[in-house]
Amino acid sequence: MTVTLYHCRDARSFRVLWMLEELEAEYRLELLPFPPRDRAPEYLARNPLGTIPLFLEGDARMTESAAICHYLATTRGDGCFAIAPGAPGYAAYLDALSFGEATLTFPQTLVLRYAMFEPEDRRQPQVADDYRQWYLARLRGLDAMLTSTDYVAGDRFTAADISVGYALMLAEFLRIGDGGAPRIAAYWERLRSRPAFVRAKAAQA
Repeated sequence: MTVTLYHCRDARSFRVLWMLEELEAEYRLELLPFPPRDRAPEYLARNPLGTIPLFLEGDARMTESAAICHYLATTRGDGCFAIAPGAPGYAAYLDALSFGEATLTFPQTLVLRYAMFEPEDRRQPQVADDYRQWYLARLRGLDAMLTSTDYVAGDRFTAADISVGYALMLAEFLRIGDGGAPRIAAYWERLRSRPAFVRAKAAQA
């Protein structure tokens, strides 16, 4: 079945694009201007929320980036990018999969909104700075995950690392930094050096 991904450059849908490249899967990429709900109104017929990603495969229709990565990791590649129930690291895998979006990316979206996306007269520098600090404080959780392993759910790369890695990519764009944590800096370097990450960046150019 043909996979179609609706994507905006470097937005949350990048997680899915990266996952597809890790799997060396065939896909059709539909690039949209950001934000699509304002700049591509015809897209609302496909996704009334106007958000991305939108992932389509047969009867499957999904809009949550971390969930799509898990779906792909468990339906392709012999499960090599997931951790199976009952296997060591399964709980850590599920936790990190959600951590990347719910804990790390959420405060970043408020920095984006109040420092960049709102009209000049509606920007709120104090709110943006508060959420920068919120994000940096939550990196303590990531640093703890990396205390004894190279990846967030053990010694091998999984979809959970894509979920978390996207947040680190967005932090770099926002110039928030890594909180001065050497383990996080080394982890991000491992992720961004992966050939699939490089291919995903090129695919959206």
